Amino acid sequence: MKKQEKILASIIIPVRTITPYVKETVRYLLNQSENRFEIIIITDKQEKLAGTKVIASGKPTPAYKRNLGAKMAKGEILAFLDDDSYPSKNWLKNAFEIFQSPIANHQSPIAAVCGPTLTPPTDNVYQKASGWVWASYLGSGGAGVYRNRIMSRREVDDFPSVNLLVRKKDFEEIGGFDINHWPGEDTKLCLDLTKKLGKKIIYDPKVLVYHHRRPVLVSHLKQISRYALRRGFFAKKFPETSFRIGYFLPSIGVYGLIIGGIFSFFSPAIRFIYFLLFTFYFLLLFLSGLEVFLKEKNLYLLILVMASILATHLTYGFLFPFGFFQKDLKTHPHKVDFAKRKYLGG
Repeated sequence: MKKQEKILASIIIPVRTITPYVKETVRYLLNQSENRFEIIIITDKQEKLAGTKVIASGKPTPAYKRNLGAKMAKGEILAFLDDDSYPSKNWLKNAFEIFQSPIANHQSPIAAVCGPTLTPPTDNVYQKASGWVWASYLGSGGAGVYRNRIMSRREVDDFPSVNLLVRKKDFEEIGGFDINHWPGEDTKLCLDLTKKLGKKIIYDPKVLVYHHRRPVLVSHLKQISRYALRRGFFAKKFPETSFRIGYFLPSIGVYGLIIGGIFSFFSPAIRFIYFLLFTFYFLLLFLSGLEVFLKEKNLYLLILVMASILATHLTYGFLFPFGFFQKDLKTHPHKVDFAKRKYLGG
């Protein structure tokens, strides 16, 4: 960006340390077709990365780091990315066009813009399997499949901060991210924008980001475990956007599997219904895997995706009620190997 040009956007990336993925993100950012922006990276300890402003914050929650980045931001738009994501070339340009459109300024105030987060083609087969869990209708469920595949433009009320751009004035009016939540701080932010301010969040397929996935199964399921507990907690605490049938279905399935299995021993009718539902689920599972095979032409990936969707539903479904009945959920920083500059676990 040339010094005399006004900064329109501040791109904020919270990290514990600067990893190879972060460097990749910056490379793509510096190649944007729209260059009126700054890059702010918030780390634990002071580090340097060319083309960016690095701020050391210690080890608080990602939400705190994002808020700190927002305080230092010069742009009118706060563009939030995760440290393992990178944008398409016209990401900022397309987002700016939505913010600057007449409907955004007059008829229907737009506070935020977001878009799909696709699995990068360079991810390995285990990461791609995780990506397909999120991108499949059966795997994604209540999270909204549009988040992970290209779909039509729409208004949404909940979107992850891996690809979320917010007007700074609206962000400041609601007090930024709630630092007590991770994951889930983005859900609370979107709820505040839409309910407290009465403004809109627009999803547009042209606001495109690529997001590296946790490989299946261990790292993927660790991430799913955090999401299950937090969404369960939010279903009670913030029911406006979290008390939805899609988030409850895996638990209905898991505990129904256990209870139905027990009662099927005592009733032929229950046994028949149990068998039908079991068969129907595995048919959906096969169809999800078949979609992957038709697009990827990889039989091993088909098997991985089917197994991963099943494991995801079992893990999420089992843990969701535990989150729902928690009085509070603690937030812990993601573990990291500073010597190797890589995150540990899911």
